[in-house]
Amino acid sequence: MTARRKARLLGIGTATPDGRMDQREAAEMVAAIGSVSPSRARAMAQLFERTGIESRPMAIIEGRTQRFYNGTVPDTEHRMREYQDRAPALAHKACERALERADAKADRVTHLVTASCTGFASPGVDIALMRSLGLSAETERIHIGFMGCHAALNALRTARAIALAEPEARVLVCCVELCSLHMQASQARGCAVADALFADGAAACVVAQSAHTEAPGLQRTASVLLPDSLQDMGWTIGQGGFTMTLSPRVPDVLASNVRPWVESLLAEEGLAIDDVPSWAIHPGGPRVLQSVAHAIGIAERATEASSDILKSHGNMSSATVLFILQRLLDGEDAMPAVAMAFGPGLTGEALLLA
Repeated sequence: MTARRKARLLGIGTATPDGRMDQREAAEMVAAIGSVSPSRARAMAQLFERTGIESRPMAIIEGRTQRFYNGTVPDTEHRMREYQDRAPALAHKACERALERADAKADRVTHLVTASCTGFASPGVDIALMRSLGLSAETERIHIGFMGCHAALNALRTARAIALAEPEARVLVCCVELCSLHMQASQARGCAVADALFADGAAACVVAQSAHTEAPGLQRTASVLLPDSLQDMGWTIGQGGFTMTLSPRVPDVLASNVRPWVESLLAEEGLAIDDVPSWAIHPGGPRVLQSVAHAIGIAERATEASSDILKSHGNMSSATVLFILQRLLDGEDAMPAVAMAFGPGLTGEALLLA
């Protein structure tokens, strides 16, 4: 019997900047930028250590030197100029690797879906990728902007819909984030936590309709807007860049709501939580990861890929969940798998792969 054709994930590629900073150095850097008191610097060091992150890739680091925050907090224009200069090259690396792993030719790409919440420019990363990768001038483009950490799943939903509607489509998805351009060095709790967590990276993948069963199918997606949580997470744009609002309630809000939502997604395919061996949970932070895993009722080992990416890369916003999925697929973890991430609203996005 011929396998049913599905929209499948044919290959993932990832890229990070060359610069990297360990958490102790990052805490010292942010304390210096903010000219904080010694007692505040010690508190910040403790906060950074509690994230469980060992080091983070950052575009603002060249060699061992931080070259972006030179005694001042840059304005938004300066940050956007840096994004426009650096994001396309990082995105290009991830796309090249995704195309290679998918055994796909750039000139066969029919659709390009990009996602980012850390910068704006027009023409933007999508046009830059069309030129640098040699995509057709007729490639159809969609950009998913300012949706935060779950935007990769919005992008994959879009790619899935295109692939199912157009059997010959070859969709290239790319998420690129330069979170280090938005450090605030502020004593506000949300800003301090963001400074301690976020990092830089790009991830790309190819989605197409295929009967090749070795590639996981994008089986089903789900979205949820959580109740009474509008003020718990958000981004605002001001003169000093993008400022994050992050409430300490977030892990508890997720813990109270995530299980019935996941159960509903799985039930649509006749599955239960115990039927899913692999999980790609976006690690918004260690408490978020722990709360979601506990609420779902999965073993700690099921979150190892998420924990490992957080430990070695930090939170790269939208790119992160694709890094985790790549880790699972490279490790030949069993299917089905569920990927999920959360963002401002609070909103959740999930994807069942099978």
